[in-house]
Amino acid sequence: MALPCVTALNIENNIFPPTVKPPGSTHNFFLGGAGERGLQIQDKFVKFTAIAIYLQATAVPYLADKWKGKSPQELTETVPFFRDIVTGPFEKFMQVTMILPLTGQQYSEKVSENCVAIWKSLGIYTDEEAKAIDKFVSVFKDETFPPGSSILFTVSPEGLGSLTISFSKDGSIPEVASAVIENKLLSQAVLESMIGAHGVSPAAKQSLATRLSELFKEVGDANN
Repeated sequence: MALPCVTALNIENNIFPPTVKPPGSTHNFFLGGAGERGLQIQDKFVKFTAIAIYLQATAVPYLADKWKGKSPQELTETVPFFRDIVTGPFEKFMQVTMILPLTGQQYSEKVSENCVAIWKSLGIYTDEEAKAIDKFVSVFKDETFPPGSSILFTVSPEGLGSLTISFSKDGSIPEVASAVIENKLLSQAVLESMIGAHGVSPAAKQSLATRLSELFKEVGDANN
């Protein structure tokens, strides 16, 4: 299936290209949306990372079937829409590029906390997920991420589901992965921690909703 025609996005001087071929996949993906992740610290909003979400082309007709006709604002405010992105039967790729430096330990502990909170809220936290989190933390333990470096995640729904983890020091996409963790719930929770109900990047959610709503219109037009 042909990739939709989309533009690159510039988030805090980090350019995310319109298409990528990530490690752990045989497909090219299109840029669904991107935005910064930050925290309000006293009276200042401090930006830590820029997050880009790429999707396999089959995501567009799959999601359009249910969500076409909704405005960007409606989609941004609709938790089940993002849940359908997280759980849909298509591959996803997330690039997290540092604006401020982070250690691997800082990053993995925060993501792990968010994943466990999601599972507990859904009542699906088991020993398998606990083991997957241990693996996830160990992949990051010796890593450091200066500004401009990236953490890359490829989410595959195939089989039991897997999360491919890669690292890049200069924003390029490596061909070889650093680790693969076979656990569907972990792969989904990492993405959900970014764009779910309590996702860390409202800006990425809004970007996804805006760009996908436009692509859904094109699907509708093509079917008329």
